[in-house]
Amino acid sequence: MGELLLLLGVFAGALAIGYVLISRVPPLLHTPLMSLTNAVSAVTILGALLIFSRADGQEPAGAGLALMGGVAVAMAMFNVLGGFVITDRMLRLFKKR
Repeated sequence: MGELLLLLGVFAGALAIGYVLISRVPPLLHTPLMSLTNAVSAVTILGALLIFSRADGQEPAGAGLALMGGVAVAMAMFNVLGGFVITDRMLRLFKKR
């Protein structure tokens, strides 16, 4: 139980720090920031795939891990694809016609 509280505390702290940092980014730097979030999402996908592969689905905890891993993979992939689409659209604005 203590480990779960520690993990939730780290998650809440990272969420708060991330919100403060991202809210202070000037609009000029949004494209590099989007590229960085794509890299972070790729790491999230790797972690989620590891969780997904370790869950065998035989016990109740295994089924929960499989569900959480699948949801994490889907959400991170959505973020990566959306980031690439937005970055591509922004880079097309700077191309000479």
